[in-house]
Amino acid sequence: MKETIKITGVLTSVCVICAFGLAFVFNTAKDKIEENAKKRINQSIFKIEPDTVNVEKIFSDNNVIYKLFNDTNKIIGYAFLADGQGYQGKIKILSVSDPTLKHLIGIEIIDSVETPGLGAKIGDPSFKDQFKGLNTLPKIVYIKDTVEKSNQIQAITGATISSKAVVNILNQRLLKLKDELSL
Repeated sequence: MKETIKITGVLTSVCVICAFGLAFVFNTAKDKIEENAKKRINQSIFKIEPDTVNVEKIFSDNNVIYKLFNDTNKIIGYAFLADGQGYQGKIKILSVSDPTLKHLIGIEIIDSVETPGLGAKIGDPSFKDQFKGLNTLPKIVYIKDTVEKSNQIQAITGATISSKAVVNILNQRLLKLKDELSL
């Protein structure tokens, strides 16, 4: 009986010390993690739309929308974050569209935990490049065969669920965004 109490006490002490250690590390790194996430978003905006000179943040329904301007201070598009459930977990996408929201300029996968070698291919240029110049009206569609229309992308073989998730996430966010921007 004394041995059980002793083992329980030691294990409890170790768990408490580890919990405090993890909490300390998390609180110490939290600001740096947020700062790096903001940098990644900004870098992605300029990567997708290199003509961007100025970015203005618009806040709508707890969402941040980025209004993009060129060197003559003309609006050249909107950048926005969209997230939703993929096959393995959450997928977070940064997308840039033209000012009318009728065409995508491109996308960047900001965060994903999809299956390595399959669903993780949503981050490959071969998949992301399909969204360049893609029509958003009618809504974006994924297909398994050859792309025939300007609103279609080809799903990744063996990762149809991840491909479908990206399309659904973008379609849902674009629909809300059009309401938020009154377009």
